[in-house]
Amino acid sequence: MDKRVEKISSARDAIEIRILQSATQVFAESGFHGSSLAVIAERAGISKQNLLYYFANKQVLYQKVLDQILDQWLERMDFLASSDEEPEQLLRQYIHAKLRFSKEQPQASRVYAMEVISGAAVYSQQMREKILPLFKKDIATFEKWIAAGKIKAINATHLLFSIWAMTQSYADFATQMNLVLAQDSLSEQDFDDAEEFIVSMVLHRLHAS
Repeated sequence: MDKRVEKISSARDAIEIRILQSATQVFAESGFHGSSLAVIAERAGISKQNLLYYFANKQVLYQKVLDQILDQWLERMDFLASSDEEPEQLLRQYIHAKLRFSKEQPQASRVYAMEVISGAAVYSQQMREKILPLFKKDIATFEKWIAAGKIKAINATHLLFSIWAMTQSYADFATQMNLVLAQDSLSEQDFDDAEEFIVSMVLHRLHAS
């Protein structure tokens, strides 16, 4: 690629990344309907007109943010069905990855949660297309473990729902947790303690007699 073209492309990519980061912050704070492109542009350090050069309207930008969030989330989850490791080790990794996402990307998690809580009016079709194939693979993996006698018979669907709820709450309800704990933010130790507890509870259910 020509160096001048490469430089322009790199600058465009940097601006787009900045817009998406700012949009994630604003959507996490105000939701889709309470957010404005003017505020997002100001956070990104560009004009609204410049923002519209990259994203035609607020819904296009919102969908791009959700695409990015869900792709990052699924990328961290896509190993239950693609590994020969034992169930205990895989589930430890799965829970760890989910909690790390809550710790490292709390605003992203909140944007996604707010879309779901509002009924997923904007993003329901994409959610089905992106989540369902991986979810079916994961359920098949649990059924394989059950058939092989590696874990007890369980309702794998509701186990995964429970893991999602427990881990995502450390992003989506962090404010409530901090109020109860009388602190400003969740610490690394809080996440370590949460991981130890959730792993212990899940593994106990899978191996309990």
